[in-house]
Amino acid sequence: MSTQTIEIQDEVKSSGQVHEAVIEIKNLKKSFADQEVLKDVSLQLFNGENLVVLGKSGSGKSVLIKCIVALLSADSGSINVFGQDLNSLNNNELGELRQKIGFLFQSGALYDSMTVKENLEFPLRRIKSNLSEKEIVAKIEEVLENVGLTDALYKMPSQLSGGMRKRISLARTIVVDPKIMLYDEPTTGLDPVTSNEISELINEVQKKYKTSSIIITHDINCARQTADRMIMLQDGVVYLEGKLKEFETSSDPILKSFFS
Repeated sequence: MSTQTIEIQDEVKSSGQVHEAVIEIKNLKKSFADQEVLKDVSLQLFNGENLVVLGKSGSGKSVLIKCIVALLSADSGSINVFGQDLNSLNNNELGELRQKIGFLFQSGALYDSMTVKENLEFPLRRIKSNLSEKEIVAKIEEVLENVGLTDALYKMPSQLSGGMRKRISLARTIVVDPKIMLYDEPTTGLDPVTSNEISELINEVQKKYKTSSIIITHDINCARQTADRMIMLQDGVVYLEGKLKEFETSSDPILKSFFS
């Protein structure tokens, strides 16, 4: 365990917060043909924190979080989520675990043939099948209010701007009350004002839903706004782990290229 991680543990303990690792990854490796993307990645996500993962394009950031939900299979290493080893789970157990994890795809991945209401109903009816129609309506209204788009209920995705699509995608993710959020480049393709709004929304979700989150980004402003802790991926390994201040004040040329 790194010195930075020990310091973070001490800070959380002293603040009186519940402290535990909800995700623990050890020696993760993933290759595609002869390209070794993740060489030896180890990290932890602690309860209630926003962990930002930085890295240039091709550094394996998106591959990492896809391995966490088993959209990709790791070549070796271990991924432990809520005390469960992904390698030991059968399909039913994996499905149950995934219900606790929200994944905001870079593209948003809304169903283009469905209205906003239908997009939000879809995961609710699959995952929260015990809800009444009244409860479903109430939940949809709640999440739309939380993302500031109560008037978008009957719109089609094609009628939404890029920022609105991202908000609706986030609403669809949080509508089933996930415990962990995985954000894949949440501000990519958005203008600076909308990017700031999405970053603020990530923080609001953390506070309101008490989520633990991994935020994959190369947007330094998003990282600055959302990070409780940061990790830099470089050449398939964790190059540096620590607080924002450590990254911003580092004389390392790799980090300076990000923060200059």
